[in-house]
Amino acid sequence: MKFFDAAETLQIIQKERATHMDFVPTHLAAMLNLPDLKKYDISSMKFLWYGASPMPLEVLKKGMKVFGPIFAQGYGQSESGPAISHLSKEDHNILDRPEKEQKKLTSAGRPDIGVQVRIVDEKGKDVELGEVGEITVRSKQTMVEYWHRPKDTKAALVKGWLHTGDMGYYDEEGYIYIADRKKDMIITGGENVYPREVEEVLYQHPAVLETAVIGIPDQYWVERVHAVVATKKGASTTAEELIAFCKKHIASYKAPKSVEFVDALPKN
Repeated sequence: MKFFDAAETLQIIQKERATHMDFVPTHLAAMLNLPDLKKYDISSMKFLWYGASPMPLEVLKKGMKVFGPIFAQGYGQSESGPAISHLSKEDHNILDRPEKEQKKLTSAGRPDIGVQVRIVDEKGKDVELGEVGEITVRSKQTMVEYWHRPKDTKAALVKGWLHTGDMGYYDEEGYIYIADRKKDMIITGGENVYPREVEEVLYQHPAVLETAVIGIPDQYWVERVHAVVATKKGASTTAEELIAFCKKHIASYKAPKSVEFVDALPKN
């Protein structure tokens, strides 16, 4: 197929008795939101690997209930070789655990064998556990340079460490949590807001199918937290309701100050 089609994908799984599949989070969300999902026989599936963008926790939980505990995740970049870390099938098999333990599902797992990962501040010093900093990587697979781009190479490779541009933190068990891309961070009223944190809350609202949070110019706030939302078929909500919902779960300054409703988010 030229473009991803949820129904056609499930038809192929059923017809060919497919066992393995790689996908991005939007693909899973599209399949899960098909009204006739239950009519497809997906019992042949043994392994589902996802990556490329953050997986909303609510989407992952629903996916695990439908497909079973057969998920695994990989985090990496072309520059890193590409592997940095992964969250194994065993790490995913925790839906019967307390909510606190299920937080691990929002992580990118632990560093792969042979990969060193440091999380550093703007001065290149290691941050404390739980503190957000830039994820830096070193391994034998890390790139040597950007071809004919010496300035970009100098910025990305510092003393042998690849600066990924991803912001994240370590927990006490050595799992890496990605907050967001450094360049996507929103600075609103002098406060730092990571879009992914706001998106995770919005995905908990029963009317929300898809969402993307961005920063847009604002005369007062400099940048305003703005949510673009597609609602589920037959569901309805308002901007005021979603903003109030967010304020119940995160600090008020992180909540969207404006909401835009669309039929669907653009995909490529």
